[in-house]
Amino acid sequence: MYNCSVLRVLLILIFILSGWVKGNLQISKHQQHKNHSTKASHGSQERVKRGWIWSQIFVEEEDPTVRKIGQLKSDYDTGDFTIKYILSGEGAGELFIIDEYTGDIQVIKCLDREQKDFYILQAQAINRRSKQPAEPESEFIIKVQDINDNAPEFINEPYVSSIPEMCPTGTTVIQVTATDADDPMFGNNAKLIYSILQGDPYFSVESKTGIIVTSLPNMDREARDMYLVVVQVKDMLGLTGGYSATTTVTISLTDVNDNGPMFQHNLYTFSISEFAPVGTTVGRVMADDGDIGVNAKIKYSLDDLEESSTFTIQTDPNTQEGIIILSQQLDYENKRRFVITVEASNVNEDTHFLNGLESRDRATLKIIVMNVDEPPIFSEMLYRWSILENTPIGTEVGTVYSRDIDATNNPIRYSISQSSDRSNMFRINPGNGTVYVAEPLDRETAAWHNLTITAREINGQLFSTVSVQIKVLDVNDNVPTLSKDYQLYVCEDTEAGENVGLISATDIDNPVDGHHFYFSMIPDKLINPNFTIRDNQDNTAVILARRSTFSRHDRMQYHLPVVIRDNGSPILSSTNTLTIIVCMCQPAGHCPSGGVKAQVSMDVSILTALSVAVCIIALVVLSTIILALQKYKMLHTKKLAMQELETEESSEKVMSFARPDTESCQNVPLRQNQRRREHRLHREDVAASIRMSLRHSHLIGPEDEVFQQFILDRLAEADEDSHVPPFDTLKTYAFEGTGSVMGSLSSLESTTFDPCVSRGHILRLSPWQGELEDETMF
Repeated sequence: MYNCSVLRVLLILIFILSGWVKGNLQISKHQQHKNHSTKASHGSQERVKRGWIWSQIFVEEEDPTVRKIGQLKSDYDTGDFTIKYILSGEGAGELFIIDEYTGDIQVIKCLDREQKDFYILQAQAINRRSKQPAEPESEFIIKVQDINDNAPEFINEPYVSSIPEMCPTGTTVIQVTATDADDPMFGNNAKLIYSILQGDPYFSVESKTGIIVTSLPNMDREARDMYLVVVQVKDMLGLTGGYSATTTVTISLTDVNDNGPMFQHNLYTFSISEFAPVGTTVGRVMADDGDIGVNAKIKYSLDDLEESSTFTIQTDPNTQEGIIILSQQLDYENKRRFVITVEASNVNEDTHFLNGLESRDRATLKIIVMNVDEPPIFSEMLYRWSILENTPIGTEVGTVYSRDIDATNNPIRYSISQSSDRSNMFRINPGNGTVYVAEPLDRETAAWHNLTITAREINGQLFSTVSVQIKVLDVNDNVPTLSKDYQLYVCEDTEAGENVGLISATDIDNPVDGHHFYFSMIPDKLINPNFTIRDNQDNTAVILARRSTFSRHDRMQYHLPVVIRDNGSPILSSTNTLTIIVCMCQPAGHCPSGGVKAQVSMDVSILTALSVAVCIIALVVLSTIILALQKYKMLHTKKLAMQELETEESSEKVMSFARPDTESCQNVPLRQNQRRREHRLHREDVAASIRMSLRHSHLIGPEDEVFQQFILDRLAEADEDSHVPPFDTLKTYAFEGTGSVMGSLSSLESTTFDPCVSRGHILRLSPWQGELEDETMF
């Protein structure tokens, strides 16, 4: 132990001395370079003898004490303190100071080599008496010596790596790297060494490079798939007193195909109904594989070729299970049990780890067919029939066939689903499945009929359905017509034979050979002098002008009958009328909007005028009704006033005499009624009312419902009310009317007024406008 300590001390001393020597060499080289530069700068001046004397300057880092690290001395310094030493450069005055009398250099602060490893300073020697430099300025370096004050650190953490399982010993896993901030050229402060703290015996690390390798062969991922390896790094080559650091490396084993699939059971038993449709899943089998990912993918197969045609097996990509699927329809009566061998093997086989037998496994499948009462089966999956439209009711369209395949062989009844034949266009014989026409068929209304026919066992609840598509074939039962409502025009200056317009036809029938239409004029003894038709033999025709010079003043439009025939069997035709408007065309032959639309505008104007007239009549009638209601209200108010008068003078009676020979005759009432006199109309007002009534009488006649109802209402009031005076008055109503050759019987429109009325007749205005009330006195 003692010998080891001595050896360490000697090694440290050797490194210190080597560093000192290197520092002196660097300083000497730098000084020689400086002197050479100075010499070159002086050129031909006299060479000055160097008189500087100083010891080599080194300083150790991380030492906080103030201490002397070196001395500068000039040959001219005799010890009488006439030479003044001055220090300048990096750290002068802050890190380093100099005694101006002795030239001793001291460090006054702690230095860190990792921040700065040397300082360049300048020294001067000044004669205190002459104030002149005793020596030329010289430059020197203070070297900072390293100590082991930094611990190593791992870089690029975290460390994660993976290797294949079953790899051989010595397989490189990953390299860890650490750094040390200390000086790698001085001693062992930055000399690093790596070692394993955790991970033996599976992994090891190379001490100098930090490369981790495997130490054991055939590591199995299925046994353990992850390892945490702790690596330690030390400086000073691992000697005592050095620093260390650790890092954790995560190592995972990747999978290789070193395991084959293996079934959980040797025998699997399943059952399936004979009625199960093709594609039904019979069951699932599972083979385990210890691998993962692509190495765990399994494929299944059935060995028995005969049975594999009835069943197939597929691999579930998510669970790697084998799915047994029915591929053919089963029949309990033909075969009741299936025994099949199933094999599982890896999709990706690796012969480096497994041979052919180890990468596959086998098991037995036992599938039992269950008997089920089956519904009837139709002879076809889909029936397609065709029939002509307009076929007589009761015509047979076709027959569906079905049978009960069970041993019982129950009888079957047929029916048509109501949802597929809502119009009841067809009916079916429930005993034999024959379909008949029940309603007239029209291809243009429905070209296809899709029926759903049900076959049901009579003695059971089972049934099945089938679709029947019936195509209605076309019969030529529709006449051709013009393809649109043509608006043709002919210019006033049109020449004979000029094209007026092109027309075409359409037909909702659909003949097999397509449509072909023929256009012609109506056969007539007289030839149409204005227009003719030229058939283009391509289902179009051209209207041609037969004469020249049409005039809008003579005729605004022409109606041209056109006969259109089709090529069907039987041949059908129709007569269509074209309206050709005479137009005032522009020089280029273009008809402006005013020309073509003139007739239309005229028709619109007539319609507008009629609409305005109807509105005016409606307003007049409404005004008349409102005025009649107002007059009725006035009459009702007058009636109430007369009833009050009768209540006050119920015991009094009036009587009036009229003498035609009396010079001054007046109508003397036998009872006074001041209120009635106040409501009496003046003669001028009565005359104005009569004139207004005569004007309104032009609109309402005796046959009008309003007039007749008013007469009935007045008669009813007169018959029911026995208290309305005068009691001896006979009321008659007449309609004056208009255009009477006798004129008005009323004297209210006379220029002179005779207060006496002969024969006791008094004509007064009725509450209804246009009526006169004739009161005959008894």
